[in-house]
Amino acid sequence: MKKMDLGNGSFVTEFILVGLTDQPDLQLPLFILFLVIYVITALGNLGLIILIGLNSHFHTPMYIFLFNLSFIDLCYSSVFTPKMLMNFILEKNIISYVGCMTQLYFYCFFVISECYMLMSMAYDRYVAICNPLLYNSAMSPKVCSYLMLGSYLMALSGAMAHTGFMVRLTFCDVNAINHYFCDILPVMQLSCTSTYVNELEVFTVAGINIIVPSVTILISYGFILSSIFHISSTEGRSKAFSTCSSHIIAVSLFFGSGAFMYLKPSYAGSMDEGKISSVFYTNVVPMMNPLIYSLRNKEVKVALRKTLSRRKF
Repeated sequence: MKKMDLGNGSFVTEFILVGLTDQPDLQLPLFILFLVIYVITALGNLGLIILIGLNSHFHTPMYIFLFNLSFIDLCYSSVFTPKMLMNFILEKNIISYVGCMTQLYFYCFFVISECYMLMSMAYDRYVAICNPLLYNSAMSPKVCSYLMLGSYLMALSGAMAHTGFMVRLTFCDVNAINHYFCDILPVMQLSCTSTYVNELEVFTVAGINIIVPSVTILISYGFILSSIFHISSTEGRSKAFSTCSSHIIAVSLFFGSGAFMYLKPSYAGSMDEGKISSVFYTNVVPMMNPLIYSLRNKEVKVALRKTLSRRKF
């Protein structure tokens, strides 16, 4: 372990990422599993980005939000997955202090962006289904721009708050992070100075960025489901409910696992439980999003077939 003198104490210049598990028999199977998940995530999101970019009829609010969500998921999963995969093949996975804080910043930025982008998408669907006559005015290009800009500004402020409060802490002798990436709580546990202010900051900022979007999404889908139940056609009602239910499952996994990690009391549970819940919002949801929002979308499937057929000639 490297450390640098800093006044009367010392400052850790590198951390060791413990990883998801220390059981040797599980290293190779988990490496293969998460490599496959990452490849599906990268190809699925990159494919959606290219498809929406190439087809001008997809340049509508719904698909612009989906384009941004795919971009966020692609970047988001790339922030920590390479280091996570290294955990399964290296005896000791080391990350520098600067690298750790950088990873923490970009992780926070993209995960908060996803919270508000999902909220914007839910609002867009609410307007489209519940107030279709007002859709063009309620979801004008100006409104869409404000929603996207607001998502990224909230992410920027949240990431700066989390990272800014983290760098004020002093890390002395212990440098083994009980996680597969530099997440807020596992890193904070290593500090040899008081973390009370940081815990308050995490609870406040994470609380706002989880509760506000999730409540807005629940209300939006509540109105959407109410409208669906008033559809006279049984087939139409079944189709609409099937689409909404898959969206709700993905959103519930994302916000539910995030709330379990960040909004529980610091003494409840263990960091091992936190690592398992993290897998859902860091690996599973970014992989599920392109599958849910594309494979269950007839327009996307038709456009994909046409795009692929054009590329053959």
